[in-house]
Amino acid sequence: MPTALLQDEPTATTRTDITHRHAGQNERGQAALRDLLRPVATTITLAKMLAALSAVLAVAPYIALVHLGEILLTAHSHGARPDREQVTTVVLVLAGTFTARLGLHFLALTVMHLADLRLRHHLRSRILNCLGTMPLSHFTSTASGRIRKAVQDDTLALHNLVAHAPVETTAAIVTPAALLIYAFVVDWRLGLTSIATFPAYLILMAVQTKDMGAKTAEMERRLADVSARMIEFVSGLLVVKTFGHTRRAHEQYTTAAEDFHDFYLAWCGPLMRAGAIGTSTVAPGLLLLINLGVGSLLIHAGQVGVADVLATTLIALVLPASIETLAVGQWNHQRAGAAALRIIEATQEPTLPEPGQPVTLQGHRVEIDHVSYSYGRTLAVDDVTLTLEPGTVTALIGPSGSGKSTLATLVARFADPDEGTIRLGGVDLREIGSTQLYRQVAFVLQDPQLLRLTVRENIALARPEATDEQVRAAAVAACIHEEITALPDGYDTVLGGYTDLSGGQRQRIAIARALLADAPVLILDEATALTDPESTTRIQQALDALVVGRTVLVIAHRPHSIVGADRIVVLDRGRIIAEGNHTDLDGQEHYAALWGKKPASTSGDPA
Repeated sequence: MPTALLQDEPTATTRTDITHRHAGQNERGQAALRDLLRPVATTITLAKMLAALSAVLAVAPYIALVHLGEILLTAHSHGARPDREQVTTVVLVLAGTFTARLGLHFLALTVMHLADLRLRHHLRSRILNCLGTMPLSHFTSTASGRIRKAVQDDTLALHNLVAHAPVETTAAIVTPAALLIYAFVVDWRLGLTSIATFPAYLILMAVQTKDMGAKTAEMERRLADVSARMIEFVSGLLVVKTFGHTRRAHEQYTTAAEDFHDFYLAWCGPLMRAGAIGTSTVAPGLLLLINLGVGSLLIHAGQVGVADVLATTLIALVLPASIETLAVGQWNHQRAGAAALRIIEATQEPTLPEPGQPVTLQGHRVEIDHVSYSYGRTLAVDDVTLTLEPGTVTALIGPSGSGKSTLATLVARFADPDEGTIRLGGVDLREIGSTQLYRQVAFVLQDPQLLRLTVRENIALARPEATDEQVRAAAVAACIHEEITALPDGYDTVLGGYTDLSGGQRQRIAIARALLADAPVLILDEATALTDPESTTRIQQALDALVVGRTVLVIAHRPHSIVGADRIVVLDRGRIIAEGNHTDLDGQEHYAALWGKKPASTSGDPA
């Protein structure tokens, strides 16, 4: 059970710390938001000006109402008909200002929606440009969901802030201000009456939102505990049922859920009561009672007219909606700040330096010269020196955490080593541009990534200009041609959706892609480690065709799969502890242990 579930309610000090952390994050979010909105800042200012003009015109109906009331009441008091010309003038002015107000509001929204589209395009281009210069290690260590969220969800989260908030927030500020000014111009007592209950409403809202940031953070933490317990319970259901601990696992989830329930009620109970009382202070019935009551007294005293009271009463009724709009706008502004911060973070990952000019490679020998690399403080590769000769297969093998995968990713320049140098064709990888490098180096990974494109496009990913004959030849060599032609649309079948390929089929399409790329250096993360025997045989046939004449580096997970390698390198704790072919290593302690013949040393360092 998480420790958090066993703790009492947070102390005042804890709540203060949470509040400070939340405030700090909110400040960073707003700074990030200002940075992202800079390209459309001028447009936002223009839209706010248009919205402000539209909001000022909102006073026109109330002015027209007062004038029309005075015309009608004056005519009635004299027993005459209202002056048609005056009535017509008021109506025309009202219609004109109403049309102008709608036009300005529509124009402001149109300007902001166009700005929103431009900003989203700018942000997505900015993110994708940054992603294109980031080391490939970033994509292996960072969840793809985080990148997707930045590109799609977080840029979309800015939509309300850009397309609607400037117009709505400006209107929510200027409209009540203009209306209140007019109400005070009509009569200062009616102006005060129209906002008589608002101080109480604002005080209750301040009480309601006190420590909102800390409480929200605490709620999210407790809700995360509930989600974690549910995931643990569902994912481990087979195990807990097998060992008879279903009741205990369910109790842990129930405890977390009840803990969240108690916290939520303890927080939301007073919150809802304060909210209900606050809402009641600006309820239409109460506002009508106060404004009409005070207005009636002033009318009776002969100090104001009926039309004046009617206008200021209507003003009082529309003011609460503006406060609600501002509250929602503030909430959306905070959410947009959090989204902006995630977008900024997604574009601030360290990038690998790119040389300006292509270089000339002298062959395709790979030289690893005294290379070391760490994940934080954890040493993953420790002073490794190794040469991969063209036309040979070198296999890296070792226990989990020995550094074999890390070393292979350094050869592919997923990251740069902390110490030492890796050279391809006599040139430091850091002096080779990524475009040139990945024309020389190809990968076939355990979990091949196929895009939502046609089979032909997936195979020709590295060579879009390849002819259909070349694509088919690569598929034949990879032992996947017949299965492709059996698909509904053959090579034009779009992968994903209703097209479900087996792991072995996906692997062989990836091998066909590598064959067509024809890169002289090949890195294989043992492609048959997770496949069934039949698929393993066909994949091995495809690999046999793929490795001919290339500089090949294999990450091996099963020793029997690399018996035929020209050289086998045994790693442990990031260091080379043995190397040679299978015959040379047959009696070596660590290599034998990998075959299960002797106990092996293992480590928990990163792979």
